[in-house]
Amino acid sequence: MTQPPRIHLFQGFGVELEYMIVDKDTLAIKPIADELLKHELGVYGSDFENGIVTWSNELVVHVLELKSTNPESNLTVLEHAFADNIKRINAILTGWNARLMPTGMHPFMDPLKETKLWPHESNEVYEVYNKIFDCRGHGWSNVQSTHLNLPFYDDEEFARLHAAVRLVLPILPALCATSPIVEGKQTGSLNTRLKYYKNNQAKIPSITGRVIPEAIFSKRNYLNTIYEKIKADIAPYDSGNVLNPIWVNSRGAIPRFDRGSIEIRLMDVQECPAADIAILELVIETLRAFVYEKFIDHESQMKCKTDVLVQIFELGIERAEHAVIKDLDYLKIFGVQESISAGALWKHIFDSLIHRGNTVLDKWKPELSIVLNEGSLSSRIVKALDKNMTPENIREVYRKLSDCLEQNKLFLP
Repeated sequence: MTQPPRIHLFQGFGVELEYMIVDKDTLAIKPIADELLKHELGVYGSDFENGIVTWSNELVVHVLELKSTNPESNLTVLEHAFADNIKRINAILTGWNARLMPTGMHPFMDPLKETKLWPHESNEVYEVYNKIFDCRGHGWSNVQSTHLNLPFYDDEEFARLHAAVRLVLPILPALCATSPIVEGKQTGSLNTRLKYYKNNQAKIPSITGRVIPEAIFSKRNYLNTIYEKIKADIAPYDSGNVLNPIWVNSRGAIPRFDRGSIEIRLMDVQECPAADIAILELVIETLRAFVYEKFIDHESQMKCKTDVLVQIFELGIERAEHAVIKDLDYLKIFGVQESISAGALWKHIFDSLIHRGNTVLDKWKPELSIVLNEGSLSSRIVKALDKNMTPENIREVYRKLSDCLEQNKLFLP
């Protein structure tokens, strides 16, 4: 794929959505992403470009990634393209009695028995990962997310964007949690995927850090501090020099200086593209407000302590929108003077942006109203289950979620 030219802040966005392939009747995983791609390519391959959306393989062969082929400035167009591609994929999967299923984690997959790594091109990278970490755990084989890539042109734009991203990351679980169930049980955490995400590479701590990125605001410092450390730490495990520190870095937001972008990885994939794109628009407009100093100035943003951000993030993993934020210094950034829940904070941010004349978010009011007023998808899943954790009831709820994906509509219990 040709590398697109570098662009400036907010001129275009890369979006990636990951979905599971499951049996249409039982919802058990079906490791056939390679066969699906072969159906379109004629041979086994890792990418099928279908206009502005590209289908790609992932580490495990029951997961398919849909991504924007190039940075897109119009996310509404991208939403419709994602929805069209999902219908096309589901039509093809009917031949295997299979379909796509959303959410951040499969509710009853057993990774020790069911994990199957991608067996075709580029699998040497996956084999090295498997050798180091044993990729049969949930943290590798049962985590589906939405990635947002935001462009920056130079060091000054990187500094502004990275400072803004650090402040927004801790409250993303309040919007994006979709993984309350693992192996047929409620975990007690509304964003279980992130619990695995932050721990599954603990063997080499420098890879993930504390998930919330360090307060580093220049390319030179980042390369010297983060990437050189990762490079040194993985070297004893990677005698063939297969792994690149840039790919390995697993913080919640990852700078790609080679292509001029920061990738945010902390969002569970939602029940349909309309939900994902609505949330992404709110995140983007919040970041835009920070970058252009609508909340606080850039110097103040850079001074925010990582310890504070990590504490808020940890609460969000467990409680999502119900997490109560008590750090008044953090809340004052948004003009809030007393403790409130993370969900209430997002409502305040949304109302503030609308009050300031933000027209982008107007279109997404119906979708965001559901997320902000009815709760994260995790909360809606728990409500739909109504304490009935029988396998058939779980399957029934996730069938409805899969229908939402097929129809591109948000889930209401």
